[in-house]
Amino acid sequence: MIFQGKGGANTKTGLAFEGKTELAEFLAAQKGYKIENGNVYYNEELVARIIKKYGFYKFLEELEIEWKSLISKRLLPDDSIFVIIANTLFIIECKFQQVAGSVDEKLQTCDFKKKQYQKLLSRANIEVEYIYLLSDWFRKPEYHDVLDYIHSVHCYYFFEYIPLVKLGLPVPEENA
Repeated sequence: MIFQGKGGANTKTGLAFEGKTELAEFLAAQKGYKIENGNVYYNEELVARIIKKYGFYKFLEELEIEWKSLISKRLLPDDSIFVIIANTLFIIECKFQQVAGSVDEKLQTCDFKKKQYQKLLSRANIEVEYIYLLSDWFRKPEYHDVLDYIHSVHCYYFFEYIPLVKLGLPVPEENA
């Protein structure tokens, strides 16, 4: 797989999560993976939990974290996955664009949002990674500066896919 590029869906370094598919649906279709109630199993072993939008606050509640005492406004991740073995919550924000619009400025908020998630999860000693899943629209030269910025603040972006290895998930030897 090529960092910040497009790669094959079936390589030794990972599989592609297509932005047009829900993360749970994609994982369930991979050899060895099973999804039950948001829990992700690989070869019958619990490896992760998928957390969407308001489910994030149920997750915080399970961790006995009162978000209102830590941040002033609720955050709603498009998709997120808590990878147990990595003790990391990966926030995945999907940004698909076909015409110029307000998404441009939203890309510049990753540093702030990542820090807010870190503030919430630090009490549980859970690491946070912030990833944008971008459509090819953002490959245009006018996005070069904002893409450099995303990288400079230790956030990530991928075009059209996220390799499973980036999420710390097991990669099946061959696709189902």
